Amino acid sequence: MATTDRQARTLALAHALSAAERGLAVIPLSRTKLPALRSPHHDDPAPAGRPCHGECGRFGHGVYDASSDPARVRALFAAAPWATGYGIACGLPPYHLIGVDLDTKTGTDSSAALRELALRHLFTIPETVVVLTPSGGRHLWLTGPPDTVVPNSAGRLAPGIDIRGAGGYLVGPGSRTDRGVYTAAPGTARLAPAPCPPSLLRLLLPPPRAPHPVPPSAGGHGQGLVQFVLAAHEGQRNTRLFWAACRAYENGIGPALLAPLVAAARDTGLTEREARATIASAARLTGHRP
Repeated sequence: MATTDRQARTLALAHALSAAERGLAVIPLSRTKLPALRSPHHDDPAPAGRPCHGECGRFGHGVYDASSDPARVRALFAAAPWATGYGIACGLPPYHLIGVDLDTKTGTDSSAALRELALRHLFTIPETVVVLTPSGGRHLWLTGPPDTVVPNSAGRLAPGIDIRGAGGYLVGPGSRTDRGVYTAAPGTARLAPAPCPPSLLRLLLPPPRAPHPVPPSAGGHGQGLVQFVLAAHEGQRNTRLFWAACRAYENGIGPALLAPLVAAARDTGLTEREARATIASAARLTGHRP
């Protein structure tokens, strides 16, 4: 058994390095398919504020550790010598990978569901990399546009179809898990991931946000500040909200813009409590009463 485990660990690193040579960013995985490295903040909490995504310089931040640099990949696996698999981060250059996970555990025919979607929305499922899972499922690798963020989802497209997008990862072929080994489907291992059909891409993206009404007293400047907050990515949300709230109070429209700014911040993923606390800090800094 020890020999088998040792071989699995050696093969995992070899497969991960091979993927990295193709420009794919990888992380070590345990037999449970989860990142092999424990968060360094489990017993040592990150500073208050947004979660640490590796800024501390230590390993253990899941997909945020992913790299295609061979030296870093070796360092990651050296820190997790028990890893028997590797994950491939989605949404990163050069491929901006999108994974279509056709599951079998729901009792539905997810492959048939995808073919039905293709017929209904007039797209062709392209020839691409396909990875076979130990449970009988399939992962289709597709590429997305560099300026488009595809979110992760489970069953939203159709029952049994999960999507791996930005912030997610796919178990790489050659990985050994508790259920078996992930393998590339015959004839697909050396293919480049195919571009995601535009009609399918539209289905993967969240619906456009409804515009947040801005009180007439706030004017066009107020609308611009709301849009500035709405455009925030993870890691920018508090900073953008604070900046916009400061400008609003400096221009005398802070109270009128409070509700629209809170609503915009909630759309980006902040809680209402976080948004109101940030806006209150901006009000105090600019000499106003929140």
